[in-house]
Amino acid sequence: MKIVVCVKQTPSTTAVFSVNGGKVSWDDPGGKPLVVNPWDEYAVEAAIQLQEEHGGDAIALSMGTEESLEALKTCLAMGCTEAILVNDGAFRDADTLGTARVLAAAIEKMGDVQIAFFGKQAIDGDTGNTPVQVAVKLGWTPLTFVSAIKEIDAGGGTITVERQVSGGKETVTAPLPVVISVVKEINEPRYPSFMGIRKANRATIPSWTAADIGLDASAAASRVDWSRVYPLPARDASVEMISGDSPQEIAKKLVDRLFEEKVL
Repeated sequence: MKIVVCVKQTPSTTAVFSVNGGKVSWDDPGGKPLVVNPWDEYAVEAAIQLQEEHGGDAIALSMGTEESLEALKTCLAMGCTEAILVNDGAFRDADTLGTARVLAAAIEKMGDVQIAFFGKQAIDGDTGNTPVQVAVKLGWTPLTFVSAIKEIDAGGGTITVERQVSGGKETVTAPLPVVISVVKEINEPRYPSFMGIRKANRATIPSWTAADIGLDASAAASRVDWSRVYPLPARDASVEMISGDSPQEIAKKLVDRLFEEKVL
């Protein structure tokens, strides 16, 4: 079974960004390292578990610059068998649709892929659009918000999953190939092993351009204009310490002040 897991390198959740000249300073994440998108870690673990159970390959795929090689090395250290970077200067400002075109073309180039895993969203854009857009481009069934892989029937060419839906869960069976986006309830991502890290550091990760995957560079051009980005206005705050001879007196003073400020 050939499984692809699509990952994105994102800023750390603790990164602090600034807005300069109407642009977000993405290249300066407040001194914090770039990381594998946290939601994608669950997708990587799901791909590795299926590879361990059913055999075959779990291939990590990322669209990005050479910096994204670190994210792919993390995937290799966790247990992915291969990693591929799609890197072209024309992709730098791609929106979700452009990204979907690129990833779908790369998956098609690999051939014989049965499952493409994604995290439910990326923490920088937070749209959650890319998995479904990739499924549409490939003509595959999208299975979103998947919390468990119930069964894979290799003979019948189907997969059964459990999805989180509003107010509960549902079980769905779909024909392979499929695109799956997962939620954190699906597993607990493993830590990269020491041997895995050593192996990943020695690995040669191929880099594909737009031409390599049969795309015109303009296919990933952004349709989104981020030219009007404004920093949040500064907030003035003050602290008032309330004292008293007993907790009851302090509580009464606090309630009185909350009424005065029309909080209550």
